[in-house]
Amino acid sequence: MRPQKLIWQIYPSTVIVVAVVILAATWYGAIVFQDFFLKESELDLEARASLIKSRVSDYLEQGNIFALREFCKEAGRESGTRITIIDREGVVLADSNENPDVMENHHERPEILAAYRGERGRTLRYSKTLDQKMLYIALPLNSKAELAAKNGEGVDVNTVIRMSVPLTSLDETMHGLLFKVAVGCIIIAFGAALLALFVSRNISRPLEEMTRTAERFARGDFKQRMTPRLGKTSSREVSALAMSMDKMAEMLDEKIKTIVTHRNQLETVFSSMVEAVIAIDRDERVISINTAAAELLGVSREAALGKVVQEIVRNSHLQEQVQKILGTRESVEEEIVLKEPGGDRFLQTNVVTLYDGKGESVGVLIVMNDVTKLRRLERIRSDFVANVSHELRTPITSIRGYVETLLDGALDDREDAVRFLQIVLRQSQRLNAIIDDLLALSRIEQESNDGSVHMEEGPLCCVLETAVQTCQVNADQRGVKLAFDCPEAVVAIMNETLLEQAVVNLLVNAIKYSKEGDTVLVRAEVPDGAQENRVRISVKDTGCGISPEHLPRLFERFYRSDKARSRELGGTGLGLAIVKHIAGTHHGRIDVTSRLGEGSEFTLTIPGRMA
Repeated sequence: MRPQKLIWQIYPSTVIVVAVVILAATWYGAIVFQDFFLKESELDLEARASLIKSRVSDYLEQGNIFALREFCKEAGRESGTRITIIDREGVVLADSNENPDVMENHHERPEILAAYRGERGRTLRYSKTLDQKMLYIALPLNSKAELAAKNGEGVDVNTVIRMSVPLTSLDETMHGLLFKVAVGCIIIAFGAALLALFVSRNISRPLEEMTRTAERFARGDFKQRMTPRLGKTSSREVSALAMSMDKMAEMLDEKIKTIVTHRNQLETVFSSMVEAVIAIDRDERVISINTAAAELLGVSREAALGKVVQEIVRNSHLQEQVQKILGTRESVEEEIVLKEPGGDRFLQTNVVTLYDGKGESVGVLIVMNDVTKLRRLERIRSDFVANVSHELRTPITSIRGYVETLLDGALDDREDAVRFLQIVLRQSQRLNAIIDDLLALSRIEQESNDGSVHMEEGPLCCVLETAVQTCQVNADQRGVKLAFDCPEAVVAIMNETLLEQAVVNLLVNAIKYSKEGDTVLVRAEVPDGAQENRVRISVKDTGCGISPEHLPRLFERFYRSDKARSRELGGTGLGLAIVKHIAGTHHGRIDVTSRLGEGSEFTLTIPGRMA
């Protein structure tokens, strides 16, 4: 389908919007005026009723119905209001306009029923008696009944006073108002339509001229200019756009060959390379950078273009490589290290000469691979091997030394022999604990990688309570109190055995580093305002705390913030590493906050919810 012209997209919608706004404003104004008139009329009728209540009550108490009827006629005539007095059975006792003896029973009238309940009755209704639309307000004659109804107490209304006025004046006023508004709306709509047509035409005409000129540009005719064709009536924005397109036309003819050359270069580079790539010219300025390189270096592709390579990759070795390639045209492969706030980043770089289609050197192509994770894994593996060797060598050396001492004659001294054997036993137990933790860590990693860990939703309190009971004896021996806070409604998606082991490990650490009389608190909660269902398990102690420099590596295997004290207390150095892997198995995380001298808080976050 052929697109419509801009003028026919702007003009009808503008006219429709104006018409809708006018109609909406008129409708809203009429409603507001009518509501205001009715509310004022209601308040006026209530005030009139209040003025005659006492007189009506006096006549009723005297039983003088004749005087009551005369009073109602006189008061109604003077106030221009119809006054009706109705008893409990709906019988009309007096009416200012009609003979009450011939009037029908009013017991079922809605405003009368409301007044019987001690409320104010209000009704808009056509009166067959007076042959016109009326506003009725009915009130209990006794003000105490109305007050009791407001307080929610039982009421007993014997007599109702009803005031009413015709709504003829409202209808006449509304009709006159609507007629005037309608005339005004027609005039405004006509003027708005003419104005919208004029504005739409002024907007669309310059754009039509620019479209015709742009079509000539597309056909390769760059001699045409837009600015003279627009005239003086075009807007500043349109004129600026026309001038920009004129300048573009002047430059296109000169730049088209350069663009083709650059396009070929980019197609050659990016079609053959999938790694992070930076192309620089002979002045060491970036002429192209792919998305992988921009993400790797944390820069914007647009901002990097034209900059010296050292501005986006601050490394002296890379600069030496580039300068060497520009001079010798030899390829260089080397690993460089970028210093970043979050730690060193290792990049494997391959720098080669960049040639154009004619085989001429136009710069250097840098290909980079981020090997930070690989180097970190190699370091962790190396540290792990060294730590395992050291941790195993210590108890083995101790056992060997004491056994040799026993063989050299210490067996003859029973007291020394028993003491040495007890040391050998403790060292063998420590060796066994290290091996058990290594096997547990390996098993958790294997099951997590295989996806064979069984998870199910269950109450969290049972698991935490079992962990606390497991550590209670150890805590009692050290004089440490264990506090437990877990709502029974908290449930988690977990492997109970692994989660219990993680909490036990955290409790054991907290107890070790707490003083006699300290309290270790185990708490579970569902954070408020979380975007996804999570349960937070925290183990908080008031012990010695951990230095900030140790926190980033605290969950590494065999890492100890206080090596001497950790070995003295019997730690294997694997407890927190096991906790970290258990958290990962549960698709959660482990965090720690600590201050020296104030204690530490370990927080395990896993999927869960409040049942």
